[in-house]
Amino acid sequence: MTIAVTRQGEPVSTTSRSHAPAPGDTAPGSVPDGGVPDGGVPDGGVPDGTVRYLRIGDLELESGARLPDVILGYETWGTLNADRSNAVLIEHALTGDTHVTRGASEEPGWWEQLAGPGAPVDTDTYFVVSINILGGCYGSTGPSTPAPDGKPWGSRFPLVTLRDTTEAEARLADALGIRSWYAVLGGSLGGARALEWAVSYPDRVRRCAVISVGTSSTAEQIAFAQAQTLAIRQDPNFNGGDYYGGPEPEAGLALARRIAHITYRSAAELDGRFGRNAQDSEAPLEAGSLAGRGRYQVESYLDHQGNKLVRRFDANSYIAITEALMSHDISRGRGALAEALAPATAEFLVAAVDSDRLYFPAQSHALAAALPGDVAVHTIEAPIGHDGFLTEIGQLNSQLRRYFFG
Repeated sequence: MTIAVTRQGEPVSTTSRSHAPAPGDTAPGSVPDGGVPDGGVPDGGVPDGTVRYLRIGDLELESGARLPDVILGYETWGTLNADRSNAVLIEHALTGDTHVTRGASEEPGWWEQLAGPGAPVDTDTYFVVSINILGGCYGSTGPSTPAPDGKPWGSRFPLVTLRDTTEAEARLADALGIRSWYAVLGGSLGGARALEWAVSYPDRVRRCAVISVGTSSTAEQIAFAQAQTLAIRQDPNFNGGDYYGGPEPEAGLALARRIAHITYRSAAELDGRFGRNAQDSEAPLEAGSLAGRGRYQVESYLDHQGNKLVRRFDANSYIAITEALMSHDISRGRGALAEALAPATAEFLVAAVDSDRLYFPAQSHALAAALPGDVAVHTIEAPIGHDGFLTEIGQLNSQLRRYFFG
């Protein structure tokens, strides 16, 4: 079956999964020819906030594997100036897409407090780019896209690291004619991607904002991640990763999201919102059997979060991107931390959420201390937890305008 994929632009035919995407989401699946001429600069007449596709060729991966004929999905806003000095790259988080802000339609973006007309990253001034991560399901080559034999990659999709994704993005920047970024910004996984850019390509990043992430994934963060990927892999429908065309591992993906979401929110936020309250008429303590027991409100909330992700995301992509985040280690093969960060020449802005229990503020302070020069850590005050990097990014408006976009 095929469906039309649009983002305020002309439809593009793509192989669908067994369900339609949630409203506003680009459908996961195979990416077609077209959208942008191979190796070419995108048409300046394409409306802002339209998903486009670019072939970047074969990619030699850190693992030694070779990923052929890689395609990246991306969106842009604004106009690249004559000397190509106003380009800003905004990196999405784990299950995010490329739709940072509205663009030509009223479809909301996920970081509108940060980017858009009049926002700190003003799209009337800057040329904003967002790229779907390699291994994703929103336009870039990933497990659900066709391998050279025409079948979905599935279990055959190779391990990709953040350094692999950065190399792929550098090729897209080359095709757009962007020699260096005015700034690269991101939070959580997006912050790890931004940091990797600043270290891998120091001459191509003039400013770098790293929000709510440290210099590497810790053992605890890897443990949380492994529990999520295992939840998917143990779903009876996973079929070793080759479930396309049949039942999908929806229960496993939903469980993975539940595990993740607990780490995204603080204990105080969950307790304040839900406490020990039962969900509507359900009564957990009045069940005649364990199988028939009702739910607490917090359980219903996590069920909602899991089911919502299932409607818009591919389980194999969740594994692939989670594995990429597990690979995050800016020091790998580069010596001690300060030595690894020494080549970076960007001006840095580092920020942490004070209630974050996934990426603790101490990790942001360790990053700032190891960076060249005197780098402060800005605090986002948010009782919500890790997700405060999205919901409360407006707290950094003055710092972003003062240091980066004034």
